[in-house]
Amino acid sequence: MKNTLFDLSDSVAVVIGGTGALGGAMASALGEAGARVAVAGRNKERGQARRDEITKAGGEAEFFPVDASSRESLHALRQAITEKFGNPTTLVNAAGGNDPRVTVTADHAFENITAEDWNENFNLNLVGGVLLPCQEFGPAMCAAGRGSIINIASVSAHLPLSRVVAYSAAKAAVLNLSSFLSREWARQGVRVNTITPGFFPAEQNKRLLFNEDGTPTERGRSILNHTPMGRLGKADELAGATVFLASDAASSFITGTDIRVDGGFLSQTI
Repeated sequence: MKNTLFDLSDSVAVVIGGTGALGGAMASALGEAGARVAVAGRNKERGQARRDEITKAGGEAEFFPVDASSRESLHALRQAITEKFGNPTTLVNAAGGNDPRVTVTADHAFENITAEDWNENFNLNLVGGVLLPCQEFGPAMCAAGRGSIINIASVSAHLPLSRVVAYSAAKAAVLNLSSFLSREWARQGVRVNTITPGFFPAEQNKRLLFNEDGTPTERGRSILNHTPMGRLGKADELAGATVFLASDAASSFITGTDIRVDGGFLSQTI
């Protein structure tokens, strides 16, 4: 008997930031579950590679270029996806990242962070990362009476980590905005939830976590020691939470919820 609980064959999924390691893994998971997947981002080469991976596995996908900081670009994206696949039913906002200019180090104190750099980080992680995509896709989903929006938070949104102060603050705002939208759009049939990843190896944090010889840095060891499972996450370990929240059948009464995929990081104290 076919399992329809996680069958997304009637879904059109948009993954903004689908050109990245984690967003790409989420796009692949949605495609494997049967959704038609729009892989959206700035890097054409990586986006097309992810599209090819999904289609070779038997899924249906296309790459769409987008600048998530531009409402005009997002509007064009939604129109292009609708023409190609139909009305989007799932939106994953996976774009974002930290910037060395707003990272506190021994050589760069908190008081030396400029307002311009701080605002740019918020624009990346909150405004372009969540606000503008939700403003573009959310009302259309409400009009259709169906939608699942999955925003990506961070363990640093719950417990601000050392160094990444602006990133932590922006991701905390993502949690708050997601909770607000879950209330606003619930009666229109649109669910808004977040996924909080723990530590996953990616290009942007590789040097922070590992030495050139592959051994953990001091910060990497600290993170591993603070993670009860004693290891970093694997990108495909986000698949279950992603498909679960995208599925109307599996999570129809779930909104305003944050699912932690962190190996127990936020449960650790001493």
